[in-house]
Amino acid sequence: MVYITRALVDVLLDLASDADPDCIETGVSVTPARELEGRDADSIPSETPVFTDFFLPDPGNAVNAVFGVDLSTPARQAQGQFVSHPLRELEVTKRDDLAEVIFVAVPPWTDEEDSLGAFDRTGERQPLEIIDAQPPEQSFSA
Repeated sequence: MVYITRALVDVLLDLASDADPDCIETGVSVTPARELEGRDADSIPSETPVFTDFFLPDPGNAVNAVFGVDLSTPARQAQGQFVSHPLRELEVTKRDDLAEVIFVAVPPWTDEEDSLGAFDRTGERQPLEIIDAQPPEQSFSA
């Protein structure tokens, strides 16, 4: 079972809709269930990883292209990947970057089973549960 928060699903689907007809790809990361707050926070085992956060998509990585410096999110910080397929391919394709979990969305950009799915790195669809919980608030100050 793959768990993801409702708020993250909403943001990712909005990103996909805004990018349409282009594809979008971004890293997503997890928070242990024990750290979550909200209605569904206690409904899953405390050590279970729940996808809660995303990294801003990298529009072509212009800095890397010009200066040869990769400022993108390190792969070790993103346990999953989100990709949109505006042409209705609800599957992992050879064009997608592989991750432990790959979320794929297709139009009409809803959280319905025929529009959003979770897949393992081999492309096999995984059961997906969207939960109403959120990670604790984080401060950006040091």
